[in-house]
Amino acid sequence: MTRLFPALAHNQVMHGAVQCLLTGLLALGVVLLLRRRVPKLFGEVALAEIRGLAQILAVGAILALLLHGPQWTSIFVLAGMALAAASIVRKRARQIPRIYSLALAGITGGAGAVLTLLVILGVIPLGISMLVPVGSMVIANTMNTQSMFLDRLRGEIAAHVGEIESALALGATAEKAIERSMQAAFRASLIPSIDNLRSLGIVWIPGMMAGIVLSGASPVYAALYQFVVLTTILASTGLSCLVTSYLVVGRVFSRHEQLLLRG
Repeated sequence: MTRLFPALAHNQVMHGAVQCLLTGLLALGVVLLLRRRVPKLFGEVALAEIRGLAQILAVGAILALLLHGPQWTSIFVLAGMALAAASIVRKRARQIPRIYSLALAGITGGAGAVLTLLVILGVIPLGISMLVPVGSMVIANTMNTQSMFLDRLRGEIAAHVGEIESALALGATAEKAIERSMQAAFRASLIPSIDNLRSLGIVWIPGMMAGIVLSGASPVYAALYQFVVLTTILASTGLSCLVTSYLVVGRVFSRHEQLLLRG
C-alpha cells in the first residue's frame, strides 16, 4: 500500500480509508459478476458496506472513550450488541411470530450465559479491551447461527406441512411432530462452528491470534486462547439454538397445537 500511495505512509487513518475503499470496491466487483445468479444483490451489498463501515467507525470512537472508563461499562456495550443482533435475526426470520423476543432470548441465553460464566471463572477478563472484542465475536456468531437455525427450521416445516399435520392428527405432540425438522435445523446451523474448530490452524489462522502475537504475547499462548474463543463460540451457538428450539414451538403452533407457520 505504501508503494502505491507513499503519501499515506505516515497517516494511519487515511491509509486505512484507502484500504477500505479498495476492498469495498473489490467486493462490489465480485457482486456484479454474480448479478445474473443473484438479482438485486448489488444494492443490498452496497448498503451493507456503507452501514457496516459507519457502524464500525462509531464503535471504534465509542471504545476509544470507554477504554478510559470503568471496566463494567463493557457489559452495556455487549448488551447493546445483543439487542442489535436480535433485530438482525428478526429481519431474516420475519415469518415466525414474535421473532424479536425469541431471538433476544436465544442470544441472551446462549452468548450471555456463556460469557457470564467465563467471566466469573476468570477465563475472559472483564476489561473492555478483552471482553468487548471476544464478546462481540461470540454474539455475532450466535446471531448468524440463530438466523441459519430459524431459516432452516422454517424451510423444513414449510416443506413437510402435510407430514407434521398428519402426526398431530394421530396424537403426536407439537414437539414430536417437528422433531425431524428441528434436528435438520440443528445440524445445518452448527456446521460452521464445528468446521471452524476442525480447520483451526490448518485452513485458517484467526485474526485475533495474530493480534495477540503482535501485542507481544507468546505465540503458544495466542494459539491456546484462540482455541478458547472458538470453543466459547461453539458452546454459545449450541446453547442459543437449544434455548430457541424450546421457545420456537410456541411461535409456530397455537395453544391447541395447530400449525401456524406455513410455506
